[in-house]
Amino acid sequence: MAQAQDRMPPLSPERLTDAQKQAIDAFKTARSADISGPFVPLLRSPEVMTRARAMGDYLRFRSTLPPRLSEFVILITSRRWTQNYEWNAHEPLARRAGLKPEIIAAIAEGRRPAGMANDEEILYNLLDELQQNQSVSDATYARAVETFGEPGVIDTIGITGYYTLLAMVMNTARTPLPDGAKPALAPFPR
Repeated sequence: MAQAQDRMPPLSPERLTDAQKQAIDAFKTARSADISGPFVPLLRSPEVMTRARAMGDYLRFRSTLPPRLSEFVILITSRRWTQNYEWNAHEPLARRAGLKPEIIAAIAEGRRPAGMANDEEILYNLLDELQQNQSVSDATYARAVETFGEPGVIDTIGITGYYTLLAMVMNTARTPLPDGAKPALAPFPR
């Protein structure tokens, strides 16, 4: 099946406003990289791009969750939104961070992973309830706070919210996968 047309491809340098140029420079300074993925469409609103990048800098690199759990949350969010660009970027990071391949495979297939560690199960339940019910039960909340503290619960919600934002941007813009990458996620089972 052919990929749909990218609605918000990279802007040509001559079309960039001063605010967009400043946003690109700030991004390069903060991340030591060129803009790509969700930041290409986000550049249409340089203020949103800059603020989203700053939030992502904390959530990706300095949150209270260790990388294994942070990447776990990102994969769950990517699966929920069938966001292949996000999945493509974070699945290898999740493996390197120590997330078990069978857990990654279950998430990709849209099913509850078996054999999760206790901390993974607590986060999975928190996110599953939040996504399914738009709320979290007292029991699930209490387990999450007991395990991660209130800052960890907020960071978890921040990570899923941030990656939901990026997924919605890329799904709307139809951001293509990098050259040579194949979609790993089929449409989310409804």
